Amino acid sequence: MEKRILAALIFVCFGKVFGQNIEGRIINSENSEAIVDARIKNLTSNAVVFSGENGEFSLEAEDLPVSLEISYLGFQNNYRTVTSYNETLLITLDPVRDNLSEVVIRSTIIPNELQEVPASVGLLTENDLRRTDATALMDNFNYVPGMYVNQGALNTNKINIRGIGARSQYSTNRIQAYFDGIPLTTAEGELTLDDIDQESLERVEIIKGPTSSIYGAGLGGSINLYSANPEAQGTTGKVNYQLSSFNTSKKTVLASHSSENTSFFANYSHLKSDGYRENGEYDRKSALVNAKLLTSENNSLSFLANFTRLKAFIPSSLNEEDFLNDPETAAYTWGAAQGYESYDRGLLGLAYTRQFSENFSNTTSIYMNFRNGYEPRPFDILKEERLSAGARTKFNLDTNIGDMASQLSFGAEYYNEWYEIGTFENLYEDFPDEGSVRGARLSNNEQVRNYANFFGQLSLEITENWNVEAGFNINTTGYTLTDLYAEDEVDQTGDYRFNTIFSPRIGTTYEVAPGKNIYASISHGFSTPTVAETLTPEGQINTDLEPETEINYEIGFKGNWINNRLYTEIALYSIQIENLLVAQRIDNDQYVGVNAGKTDHNGIEFLAQYNFDLGAGITGKPYVNAAFNFFEFDEFINEDVDNSGNELPGVPKSTLNLGFDLSTDWGLTFYSNYRAVGEIPLNDSNSEYTDNYELVNLKAVYSLNVSDYFEINFNAGINNVLDEHYAASVVTNAVGFGGAAPRYYYPGNPRNYFGGVGVRYNF
Repeated sequence: MEKRILAALIFVCFGKVFGQNIEGRIINSENSEAIVDARIKNLTSNAVVFSGENGEFSLEAEDLPVSLEISYLGFQNNYRTVTSYNETLLITLDPVRDNLSEVVIRSTIIPNELQEVPASVGLLTENDLRRTDATALMDNFNYVPGMYVNQGALNTNKINIRGIGARSQYSTNRIQAYFDGIPLTTAEGELTLDDIDQESLERVEIIKGPTSSIYGAGLGGSINLYSANPEAQGTTGKVNYQLSSFNTSKKTVLASHSSENTSFFANYSHLKSDGYRENGEYDRKSALVNAKLLTSENNSLSFLANFTRLKAFIPSSLNEEDFLNDPETAAYTWGAAQGYESYDRGLLGLAYTRQFSENFSNTTSIYMNFRNGYEPRPFDILKEERLSAGARTKFNLDTNIGDMASQLSFGAEYYNEWYEIGTFENLYEDFPDEGSVRGARLSNNEQVRNYANFFGQLSLEITENWNVEAGFNINTTGYTLTDLYAEDEVDQTGDYRFNTIFSPRIGTTYEVAPGKNIYASISHGFSTPTVAETLTPEGQINTDLEPETEINYEIGFKGNWINNRLYTEIALYSIQIENLLVAQRIDNDQYVGVNAGKTDHNGIEFLAQYNFDLGAGITGKPYVNAAFNFFEFDEFINEDVDNSGNELPGVPKSTLNLGFDLSTDWGLTFYSNYRAVGEIPLNDSNSEYTDNYELVNLKAVYSLNVSDYFEINFNAGINNVLDEHYAASVVTNAVGFGGAAPRYYYPGNPRNYFGGVGVRYNF
């Protein structure tokens, strides 16, 4: 009897030792939601369990260490080595990037799969960003139907979305942009993205059409950049070097570290170029740090810092004769003045996400950004300093309203900007061949601009196939202008606050068949005038100037076909803009704003992407996207000239992208792209147009795994294979002063080449 009792005790004790459990929880890396029925496999014993309702699991393991494989349909597999029974694992799975319909969109307040969002959302994944030569982020936006980028130089770009932003002269406006939730658009609505290194990004999401119910003022939409994260657990270092035509070089150093609860990513790049044109030298240094701490309670703290130092010379635009016959030259006055822009720009942000319960969470962020700039121009020298700070908080609640599952999101954002601007005489004509020489001060102004947004959005699951969402935004914007220059007779000092604007939005999706959704939405947008636009020629504030407003109507279809290998989208939209703000040019770099009429933006956008196997270890991905634009002035009378019915200048009538990506298991990847751009009206009267043009770009990458720890890759490519002569950017409504011909054109680069090498080491 004693022996039996002793044997039983030994069995129990050893059973506890050899039968201990590994416990953990599986969540989606993009929205921290629990993943139910994820498969957890013990690769040592081949035992398999599945995650429960809250993503939790328990797996028996007799010996440690144990290697686990975690998998779930639509997500990348994760592998984890467990060395202790004492910790509860928190394991994240990343959505598969190649299947667009399953990518979770983060920028819509309530995260949702792309296919179920009742709006047209453009997405640039890491693979998309690898298609280009990594010198110009802005070129990637041309792959998104409905977007077009005027690319005057590496530092002279302007974006329009569905024709909105096309009337801007030299930069982007009427579009909101955020970098990990930190505003990049100034309080006046100006936006610069061309100085951001695309190798520091994990993805870009573009919501096309007004996004006022989420982000406030933004007629065209919003661009949301997300910084790169470590690709896998462990420590990794990368070094890349690339050489291109026009004596262009780029050096990049990347480092990352990731563990169960922490991640760290850092990137430094240095891009230099002599440029295709005279006075086109470019020098940019940029650095980014992104860190995240995830606690066991599923709370997280993240930090982002980005810094850029730029000096870029400006060749400016050309008249038609120089564009056709001497495109490498700079505009005469800009070349003689050796005009350039230089600045230091940085942003800092800190965000904390608190998971109060499985159904209720909050994300609060505080941020600051600054820009100190100096720009010698032929007509004056501009010196400016900008400092901005703000905070944004957002609550998300999953609940039920009656028998309907619902998601509620609400929050607020406050943004304050201090801006000092001064101009000086440029004495370059008195000092030939010396470039710009600063003379006496011409102006000195201080601006304080602020806005507040209060927003909310509700998503209701009416039936299993039918979802409805509604949202709103309440915005208040004001500014104070202080004129510190007392040596003239004009005092521009004054305060102005725009009327509070209420912007509603409603959208719906209906799943007509598995994996196939139709959607419709109606949304309101607005954009407030800049300080410069509110000033009269006499320097007084025009209090009669109204914000631009719009209504966007949109219907569309998103669907998977052929066992989810083919993904398609089509969108039809109609946008009506009232109180159109027109910048009338009255002198060099001097404009006044007037509300001059209405515009109609009607268009069709199409996208298709197909994934298939060509053979053992070879995958092909052809894609096509297109936009057909019917943009015109509805009512437009400016300075007694009636342009009603004319086409909107600065926007191509159509764009088409055809491409084919080829990838192999042995490390070779090939990218090819054909782009066709229709003719572009150059002025409101439609008396001048550009020619349409076609571009072909090619790139090949070969990656070689030398060992489990060391990888080397090579890349090479050709841009503009057909050596097309084309206008890469235009200045709408250009005016020639003193009898000179108007300078509408920025010539695009001729055929050019690039190649590079990179090494990666996993520590």
